[in-house]
Amino acid sequence: MKHRTFSPVDRFLIDVDRALCTVFGNPHASRSNPADTVDEAELSDAEKKHISGLIRVNHTGEVCAQALYLGQAMTARDPRTSERMNQASEEENDHLAWCEGRLNELDSHTSYLNPLWFGGSFTIGAVAGLIGDKWSLGFVAETERQVVRHLEGHLQRLPDQDEKSRRIVEQMKLDEAKHATMATDAGGVELPASIKNLMSLMSRMMTISAYKI
Repeated sequence: MKHRTFSPVDRFLIDVDRALCTVFGNPHASRSNPADTVDEAELSDAEKKHISGLIRVNHTGEVCAQALYLGQAMTARDPRTSERMNQASEEENDHLAWCEGRLNELDSHTSYLNPLWFGGSFTIGAVAGLIGDKWSLGFVAETERQVVRHLEGHLQRLPDQDEKSRRIVEQMKLDEAKHATMATDAGGVELPASIKNLMSLMSRMMTISAYKI
């Protein structure tokens, strides 16, 4: 199948539409939701509140991922790097839609701070892309490795009977690990420990705020 080639204007409009859907809701998944065939479990109000907090954190993480990939794709020097970023972004968009759908099922909401996190993440992604593709890819690889560890922790904290949320998080974990491998294989370099620690600190700040707000 021949892939369509987008003009710079087409690509810009696609990116603007994706940014608006990311921040203000209504993202469309390209894959079926892995939890669609799972029945809803009996959950207490306290469990629903806890699950909503965890899924809201994951949703905000996907908002950040969309912004990072968008910023990196726009500033990448090699068109192949830009294409990899756009491909990963499309898969991350599935996560965004799945998490938002799960929050709706739980009668909860996405984080009110998402516009702030999107703007900050887009700036970081654009700067990483300007520094150079190998550093940008290295940033992606480290980000995704940290996300995988974060999702592993959420699988331990989710109630055993909440199979719907667990199916979503498990698929997200598989996809994030694939993106980390893609970035490394494409030439991403290992980041300095100081940068990794700073990324981890920012992730904790996002996690604490998104769980509550």
